Amino acid sequence: MSKTLFDKVWDTHVVRKVENGPDVVFIDRHLVHEVTSPVAFLGLRNRGIGVKYPKKTFATADHNTPTINQHLPVKDPLSANQLKALEDNAKEFGILHWGLGHKKNGVVHVVGPENGIVLPGATIVCGDSHTSTHGAFGAIAFGIGTSEVEMVLASQCIMQPKPKKIQINVNGKLGKGVTPKDVALFIIAQLTTSGGTGYFAEYTGDVFDDMTMEGRMTVCNLSIEMGARGGMIAPDEKTFEYIKGREFTPKGKDWDKAMKYWKTLKTDEDATFDKVINFDAADIEPMITYGTNPGMGIGISQSVPKAKNAMEQEDTFNKSLDYMNFSEDDKMIGKKIDYVFLGSCTNGRIEDFRAFASIVKGRKKANHVTAWLVPGSHIVEDMIKEEGILDILNNAGFELRQPGCSACLAMNDDKVPAGKYSISTSNRNFEGRQGPGSRTLLASPLVAAAAAVTGKITDPRELI
Repeated sequence: MSKTLFDKVWDTHVVRKVENGPDVVFIDRHLVHEVTSPVAFLGLRNRGIGVKYPKKTFATADHNTPTINQHLPVKDPLSANQLKALEDNAKEFGILHWGLGHKKNGVVHVVGPENGIVLPGATIVCGDSHTSTHGAFGAIAFGIGTSEVEMVLASQCIMQPKPKKIQINVNGKLGKGVTPKDVALFIIAQLTTSGGTGYFAEYTGDVFDDMTMEGRMTVCNLSIEMGARGGMIAPDEKTFEYIKGREFTPKGKDWDKAMKYWKTLKTDEDATFDKVINFDAADIEPMITYGTNPGMGIGISQSVPKAKNAMEQEDTFNKSLDYMNFSEDDKMIGKKIDYVFLGSCTNGRIEDFRAFASIVKGRKKANHVTAWLVPGSHIVEDMIKEEGILDILNNAGFELRQPGCSACLAMNDDKVPAGKYSISTSNRNFEGRQGPGSRTLLASPLVAAAAAVTGKITDPRELI
């Protein structure tokens, strides 16, 4: 029987099928952080049980971490308590822990791939919705809630209904200045934030074949923003080259054995999907959002649509424009911005900093712009310095902060003030996401860089 990539991975991990209910699925890798894990560990403690397979669980601190002066005590009491709880729980239950100051610390969905924790054909979960990032490696990866975190810690399994399957094809060649982030925002704008609900996506076509692994991670990261359970891309030589030699990847004969299996991880030619969507790469330009969800996005040269032409319900659309202080038919280009955020599990990798630096090199940061440039890990931070990117940034008037989730969700000190506009390379632009009253416009590192040096929304193609 012909199978999709998703079927092949899912079916090999089903421990038990519940009649008229969910599947019991074995989990290969469990990533935890300080926000969604404390109550789960407390549940284990109250039940008098331990972690089933401690070596399959990996902990890092990221959401509540400050991005400056990480050598000092964390000032916020709640953040400090959560960080200490993660450290204590990891020690008590025998889990590997990369806390503040550890050379491998960073955003959970950045450090996982960096260290070879993520492998093709694996099942991966984390108490974080953007766990879908890891689908870039041909893995089934999705976010879970705190009660499910406890379930996986206790049993290394989870109960899940098997999602339907959607294939998203994008063929052709991307134009100048169009990045993986733009591809993802374009897809979400076309499908809306609920268009993928009930599905697990597989991305196929020329555009994804041509992407780097970092670009594929960006696309899969945003799968959740169209309502999908997750997204994945079949592994290929780029995948194998990326993971080879990393700390937690197989070595020697184990590598050879794994490769034989990994090379089978592709959708069979005559396999069928529940839904198939096709897009042309030529239709995608640098994107930017204008509203308060990731689906409210347009090409940067376009205008805010009229309510009757928008994909949102009219009351939602109007409420969103009122919050953003935008109007129908507004041109996005030329609008003044106040903050720029480069980072997060969406765009905090070295490739994103290379792109940002390619625009700001030889230019200067606009005086009124506050820029937070936050690497996704210490490994990324080191590469920024080694490649001379830090010098480019410093010469242009920017400073580099320390790794963490930062302004993506403002659970730390990096908060955008009320009423201020932020061009953000993160994944969500909900009301108050980056701070109470903040106004977020999602974009790529190139669009963020162009705004940072001009002080306004600018088409990056004019500066390339």
